[in-house]
Amino acid sequence: MIQRIQSVFLALGALCSFGQFGTDAAETPTPVPGSEVFSDAQFNIFDSPILIGGVVAAGLLLLAGIFLFRNRRLQTILARVALIITIAYVTFGGVLYSGAVGTAQASADFGIVLPVLAMIFAVLAARYIQKDEKLVRSADRLR
Repeated sequence: MIQRIQSVFLALGALCSFGQFGTDAAETPTPVPGSEVFSDAQFNIFDSPILIGGVVAAGLLLLAGIFLFRNRRLQTILARVALIITIAYVTFGGVLYSGAVGTAQASADFGIVLPVLAMIFAVLAARYIQKDEKLVRSADRLR
């Protein structure tokens, strides 16, 4: 049942997660010498293999959750694990950003919003999956 609302939230969460490959989180006007993060004047997920792995893992979990519509319990678990992974790589990215040379001259970019949207969509998906499960259980009791 691809038309369920939680499938839409899972798809939007996966889209936001994978969308980070095309955006930057922060930019500096010029490259900052001696900085691992701003050596190319952009802070994005390509600055650390941990960030790349986290984005891919969260996106794949959310994407896989769409096709597991018959197993709502596993769908909920995947959405929550994707949320935890997203929180972990956002935290790691924040630590990486705050410890970098050149953060004073950096300006935020659109890529900083995408992980937040991915987290919101994962929470909404998990909530609607649980509502769907309660509805199915109540219908089973009536039979």
